[in-house]
Amino acid sequence: MKFGVIGTGMMGCEHIRNLAHIPDVDLIAVSDPDPTSRQWASKACGETFAPVVCANYQQLLDLRPDAVIIASPNYTHIDVMRDLMQTDIHVLLEKPMCTSLADARELVTLSEQRDALTWVALEYRYMAATQQFLAHLPQVGDLKMLFIREHRFPFLEKVGHWNRFNEFTGGTLVEKCCHFFDLMNLAIGARPVRVMASGGQDVNHRDERYAGRAPDILDNAYVIIEYDNGVRACLDLCMFAEGSRNEQELVATGSQAKLEVHIPDNQLNLSWRDKRPVESFTVQTDPRVKYAGFHHGASYLEQLEFIQAIDDKQPATITTRDGYWSVAVGVAAQQSIQQGTAVDIEAP
Repeated sequence: MKFGVIGTGMMGCEHIRNLAHIPDVDLIAVSDPDPTSRQWASKACGETFAPVVCANYQQLLDLRPDAVIIASPNYTHIDVMRDLMQTDIHVLLEKPMCTSLADARELVTLSEQRDALTWVALEYRYMAATQQFLAHLPQVGDLKMLFIREHRFPFLEKVGHWNRFNEFTGGTLVEKCCHFFDLMNLAIGARPVRVMASGGQDVNHRDERYAGRAPDILDNAYVIIEYDNGVRACLDLCMFAEGSRNEQELVATGSQAKLEVHIPDNQLNLSWRDKRPVESFTVQTDPRVKYAGFHHGASYLEQLEFIQAIDDKQPATITTRDGYWSVAVGVAAQQSIQQGTAVDIEAP
């Protein structure tokens, strides 16, 4: 299977290294307008691949790969995808799918009008801890509340500092947190209908200036989401908590029990309302993982499933509609903070 990678910054190179550990694939081309990013791509390829290195993604498309991975900056996704939707090339599109609901709706329509695969890379679904969390979720009984905490380090530096501005990212709650909103949507299995959020930029990037502009991205927030089946979810985000023992915590509480997992401790606990002993499970790494990378092997496993779906002519596991809902919650949360009110979510 012939691959191309569009955008060769951190995540683009992550995908290249994943491909290098998967048999029966060839990376025939990479593209990025930034020369430093192109050098990173060549380094990531090592001796495994010898792709054509392009400054313009149109040159890559002209080489007719079977599949393309898009890892360019968020704000570029819609233009690249408009071109790709006119081809029969299979696409793995990095999160967030788009930075606005208008673009996300357009992409849902375009992707559903063609036969080739369009898969949104929300790889947190493939982390071993989250997969085990989802597998044990039915044991809590009738799910009522879902909580996700991410306490982590600030945004990394990106080429051109595009990730310092809402204009280019869609906002922190779209850029970073679409992963968690997707997990909430998946776990709850219902439609998010209302969002209330509070957040700010209180510590990070306040003294930085880029072409005279001050960054405007949030570095902390609380987000509450209401679903049409009555379940409520909450996100607690802090991006100045580098010293945390665990970066992520997922908690589900239902009519019978409470389920929780901490990452990277990877300890799953199930506690019962009738006070029986807590059941604890140590989450094991999926033995299929040949390259762990930045996401505990999740993006590697997603690539395996993407390739298998192409081979078997199966539909995408993570569709543009899933991508839409993950973006929609983030956009609504950003608006809720700006407006100081609850925000309703519309269907695509």
